[in-house]
Amino acid sequence: MKKKTLPRPSARQVMLTEIRNLKMARSSNAYVRGNTLKFYEALNALPDQAIPEGPPIWICGDCHVGNLGPLANARGRVEIQIRDLDQTVIGNPAHDLIRLGLSLATAARGSDLPGVTTAQMLEQMIVGYEAAFDDETNAADGDETERKSESRNKGGEKASKSAAKSVANPDNIKLVLKQAKQRTWVHLANERIEGMRPEIPLGKRFWPLSKEERGELTQLFEKASVASLATSLRQRDAHAHVEILDAAYWVKGCSSLGGLRYAVLLDIGGGTSSGRDLCLMDIKEAVKAVAPRYSSNAMPRDNAHRVVSGARQLAPFLGERMLAERLLDRSVFMRELLPQDLKIELDALSHEEAMKSAYFLAQVVGRAHARQMDAATRHSWQAELKRNRSKKLDAPSWLWNSMVELILIHERGYLEHCRRYALDVAQR
Repeated sequence: MKKKTLPRPSARQVMLTEIRNLKMARSSNAYVRGNTLKFYEALNALPDQAIPEGPPIWICGDCHVGNLGPLANARGRVEIQIRDLDQTVIGNPAHDLIRLGLSLATAARGSDLPGVTTAQMLEQMIVGYEAAFDDETNAADGDETERKSESRNKGGEKASKSAAKSVANPDNIKLVLKQAKQRTWVHLANERIEGMRPEIPLGKRFWPLSKEERGELTQLFEKASVASLATSLRQRDAHAHVEILDAAYWVKGCSSLGGLRYAVLLDIGGGTSSGRDLCLMDIKEAVKAVAPRYSSNAMPRDNAHRVVSGARQLAPFLGERMLAERLLDRSVFMRELLPQDLKIELDALSHEEAMKSAYFLAQVVGRAHARQMDAATRHSWQAELKRNRSKKLDAPSWLWNSMVELILIHERGYLEHCRRYALDVAQR
């Protein structure tokens, strides 16, 4: 996209809708990932599948594979956690399991794996999820997790059986985790900024701002709480001056396209020669969640505070570096982008990779859930997961039945979407 053809702020919505429709037409996997509303509409329309009411905890709400990946905490430690919490609510953990199962099944179909592999993936998913509830590395926050991890490493052969299981990560997960740990600010800068005076390059991914947007962003970063978020990482001076070098509207994501999304490049401390002095902020509008919540459990009414609260429970590495704010009279949440923050893509899976990926990713979700439960609640939820299993499938029947029905509904929805998209393109 050439700079002269970039849309004015008033014309963004039409182009964003076109981009979203194109992304979702590219594959059934993209359609499933980009259509959370369709997922819950379809789930609610299913015949009574006896989906259990799990304990009231913070859930991801949109727990597909692309929303998991490496994250770094404020001290530089990298771990695979849930990386997108737009839909987080206090709700039923069974919904995260069904959403993850649908995403894994769609990835398997996209890799041309047989149906029996899908069934075996689901079994491995449940095994991995349940293993997380016995994993002694679970803790209330990232600091405690890190301390226990360090203690376990010093203990050598005293590592627990559950921790040993976690070591056998699939090669594709190992690769993305290795890439994340090796990435530095230079990698992030090469991807996002350019020029002698660092600036965000306008083009396909970044669009120009209106005068009002620039003014509002300037006022936002004049707040002490926002400035302190920018200085909190990478051992920066807490009292350093924070200056906006550049900002742009960010064309990013799929289901969230159309809301406010900004990339803001900051200079910390008045010098731009060192990577430590630059900071790239991601600001995103917090919209109302479509994921069902437990109405009897109190949550923040403000959507940004809801997202940040959920993140601190489900993904401590991310939640500890997020902030809820107001911008253009809308609720937004913000975080500093770190080079280690990546997403997981499951492309061209082999049978073995599919099995290991299902186990590992479910274990990540299981840890996020388990750290919120006391021992009695964990035991009760584990007992529920072991019920309603047939002799032919070592997984809850409600999970299998729901996933099969959802695959059919989403496949039909995807083909209808492609048909409408093709007709729309032909009429232009």
